[in-house]
Amino acid sequence: MVRLALLALCCTLLFAACSTAAETGAREVAITIDDLPVASASDPAERQRAITTNLVAKLKRSGAPIVGFVNENKIQDDLPLLEQWLAAGFELGNHTYSHPSLHRVDVEEYEHNILRGETKLRPLLTKHGMTLRWFRHPFLHTGTSLETRERVSRFLNAHGYRIAPVTFDNSEWIYARAFDLAHAGRDEALMRRVAEAYVPYMESKIAYFEDQSQKLFGRNIRHVLLLHANALNATTFDELVAMLRRRGYRFITLERAVEDPAYSSADTHVGRGGISWLHRWARGQGKTREFFGDEPVVPKWVMETAKVESE
Repeated sequence: MVRLALLALCCTLLFAACSTAAETGAREVAITIDDLPVASASDPAERQRAITTNLVAKLKRSGAPIVGFVNENKIQDDLPLLEQWLAAGFELGNHTYSHPSLHRVDVEEYEHNILRGETKLRPLLTKHGMTLRWFRHPFLHTGTSLETRERVSRFLNAHGYRIAPVTFDNSEWIYARAFDLAHAGRDEALMRRVAEAYVPYMESKIAYFEDQSQKLFGRNIRHVLLLHANALNATTFDELVAMLRRRGYRFITLERAVEDPAYSSADTHVGRGGISWLHRWARGQGKTREFFGDEPVVPKWVMETAKVESE
């Protein structure tokens, strides 16, 4: 009887452990960082080094397999900042040379900007035994016509690139700009206020897109989070990680994320906005305006601090 009781207890504990693992595995997110080496390229070299060192250290501590997307026009005399990302075990992708919008330049110029954006990056990755394989559209602008979209996609495919989608889209850049302006004004109290408001805003956006995922697919898909290489994330990334873990997320590679069948959904978006892939798929399914309602917005005081008129 004792043996049977022990066996039953072991089975119960094993079942509980498996259930917990399954629940944890049901929430997965890949973290991607745009605008490397540092989003604000006008910052003094000393501040850029500090931002990179602090951000990379926190990213590495999180254990997340990061992909960072590079704008080569932000690289100064050499490559030490990017070397820090590679030394930490992270992957780098192409974000074009100078971050142009595909909606504002012709296709030939855009393709040239892509190639120019790998001049230093591709040899650097080769040096580290890595392959340049990921591309992200600046502003998430993928074209205002299907012809343009398909042409750029063919071009990227021919040059060995995969497009990096985003499901957890957000206006983090507005908070980052507000944080930078507060820093420039030496207003530490305002910097703290912006930083303290940032993670709750991000959680509200994540909760919103989780709901969108449930409505579209009946489940929470593997997500891709978009962030930027800035002072705000260098300051708050530990808190962001804690929030994601509290919501049950574990960190996965970008490659694993896009293996989710959801990423095979129809995407025919040709609007002028750079929007989440969840909303692209929703449009592909013919969802009406009501489906997209109640998306969290940046508070007015943050907009005013950032000197941004509209999202």
